[in-house]
Amino acid sequence: MMVFRFFCQLKDKHLHFKMNTIILILSTYYALIFNMPLVILFFDLAKNNAPLVAYSGFFLLLSCFIILFSCLSLPYLFKIVLIPLLLTSAMSFYATEQYNTIFDSSMIENILDTNMAESLTYLNAYSLLYFIFLGVSPAVLLFFVKIKYAKNIFKEILHRLSLVLGACLLIFFIAFFYYKDYASIGRNNSYLNKMILPAYAFNLFKYAGHQYFNKKLPFLELGNDATLLPTKNKKPNLVVIILGETARSQNYTYNGYFRNSSPYTQKQNLIPFLNTQSCGTYTALSLPCMFSTMTRNNYNKARAITQDNLLDILHKSGINILWIDNDGGDKGIANNFKTIYVSMKNQARYCTSSNCVDEALIAELKKQLTLKNNIISDDNLIVLHLKGSHGPTYWQRYPKNKSRYKPSCDRKDIEHCTDQEIKNVYDNSLAYTDYIISLAINTLQKQENNYNVALTYISDHGESLGEGGLYLHGTPYAFAPKEQTHVPWSLWLPQQYATANNINTACLRKKGKSGGLSHDNFFHSMLGLLGVKTTIKDNKLDIFSSCVRE
Repeated sequence: MMVFRFFCQLKDKHLHFKMNTIILILSTYYALIFNMPLVILFFDLAKNNAPLVAYSGFFLLLSCFIILFSCLSLPYLFKIVLIPLLLTSAMSFYATEQYNTIFDSSMIENILDTNMAESLTYLNAYSLLYFIFLGVSPAVLLFFVKIKYAKNIFKEILHRLSLVLGACLLIFFIAFFYYKDYASIGRNNSYLNKMILPAYAFNLFKYAGHQYFNKKLPFLELGNDATLLPTKNKKPNLVVIILGETARSQNYTYNGYFRNSSPYTQKQNLIPFLNTQSCGTYTALSLPCMFSTMTRNNYNKARAITQDNLLDILHKSGINILWIDNDGGDKGIANNFKTIYVSMKNQARYCTSSNCVDEALIAELKKQLTLKNNIISDDNLIVLHLKGSHGPTYWQRYPKNKSRYKPSCDRKDIEHCTDQEIKNVYDNSLAYTDYIISLAINTLQKQENNYNVALTYISDHGESLGEGGLYLHGTPYAFAPKEQTHVPWSLWLPQQYATANNINTACLRKKGKSGGLSHDNFFHSMLGLLGVKTTIKDNKLDIFSSCVRE
């Protein structure tokens, strides 16, 4: 109450400003504070160009914000728009300044697809301080400011036009003298415009328009001709797909990493596929893409969600589908099939109220395999969706007794850890994922009397651990680093499965070593692995088609 009275007194006695003054203050605040990373980066990129180009970046931004805020300077509308904008800009600035996050439309999709529990992992003391001091404080001040308008509306319009005209003249001046410099810098650094805050607001409306207002495409049925080829030993197949989360190729032992981040599967004879490239840099894009018929280059989300995916086509061939999840859902892939979410309710041993380690998936897998009404004698595919190495709370991805590398970064604000601590905690999470893979293999081996069993592990996208100042993932693919776009992919294929399904394992190992695969291969290769024949399958993308035993 005392704070409220204080601001009321300020409002009555001191905080009286003309609209032009407020526009200039807010424009300077946005150009100098919220866009400081962009101004600094532009200065560095332009310092070798013509004199004063590097310094002009701030003034160009300032002029653009003056024009923008002038357009919003209607009574009542101004505060309604600017106060939420200040609050969200503060949160965005923290991510940009600390993690080099770029809020383009793909990042907006990633954010909106993130559940509340996952979102809270990004909350820490530093992010709250940024939010309070850079967002809440100016928003409160703006709320209590009394805006002074000219008594004559035409005079007020004249004031605004003079301000906008001044900004336009400054833009014209910069363009007249430095257009070639800006064109050169922009052509070689096309991501710069995506760094501007609050461009996320525009991208949010753009995403909402595509998501909710575009006409929905008619549903396209695929793979109606899918048939299941018989196995040589007449046994049904039981295949497990382990979908990793945020595992990057560079830290995977089978890809040549100097550490043994795969200590548990070393004797289980995995076949690694080196240098595999992901479809996206975040889950909400990668999963629907890799389970669709489309390649990364021609992927269209609107089409992908309105046509049959890999699971649908496998089911049409007669394969039973089960999805067991520990990472925020199937992104619409398993809408037509039974989905089990591990939680305190069904796996209390491995869960808290806010987090489950991935051993809960193995416990649920064992449970489902013992239920005759769920897993019958037909062919079966079970998907285990891991929490894997999802950051920034990497230390929560594994139990303490599975920590191999110390000291580790056991905190949310990973930017305040050393590079070695971040690498240690991340590698601990990878080693624990390897432990989960080994447990799944052990579980499947016990089913070999009834099934031909096999398992494949693949990650949805990679992760940046501070290289080039980048952290986490979700960077636009066009300039995302390889740490975010290259993922581990491996296969456990017992001889019984290979023989029964006519697969040459030596050929697969050779293909795996040659590398060069991607998520584009996943859809068609899973059809090949499970022995599904359909005209939808592209044999050129099926890694098993050229490794059929003669």
